Amino acid sequence: MSFLNTIINSVGDGSVKERLQERIELVAHKIKFMDKIQVACLDTENWQSNSLNEIIEAAGGIIQENANLAQVVIYQEANVGIVELMGSVPALLDHNWPSVTYNRVYLVENDDIASGDPAAMVAALEDVVEMLYPGYFVFGNEGTTWTSFGV
Repeated sequence: MSFLNTIINSVGDGSVKERLQERIELVAHKIKFMDKIQVACLDTENWQSNSLNEIIEAAGGIIQENANLAQVVIYQEANVGIVELMGSVPALLDHNWPSVTYNRVYLVENDDIASGDPAAMVAALEDVVEMLYPGYFVFGNEGTTWTSFGV
């Protein structure tokens, strides 16, 4: 999670920096005891999206370029909201994907991460870790910045 630490070190307010660091350390401590999850992050053309790669890896995910092998599929594209994704994603899914079979498809809307905003990056980490390890993490952003997409 060194890239997140680097981003947080740019925060000028010491108390904000400390709170963000605590949030990262909580996630880091818990995920070191969990199995890695194969994750494909796709856009609305079913192309590999790299925008969340560092966050996915920091959250305990392993980037899987082949959605046929991914345990989790995350759809995310800049300037595309959850409602728009809900309209596009059904036609993109392959019912043979393990992520579809086990309802592990997620839609993400978080354009603030592109700006490198430290708070947005930490929130995105919390969102992704909650997707990868449901039941172990609950940060309360489901329905706001991300949602589960059941088929």
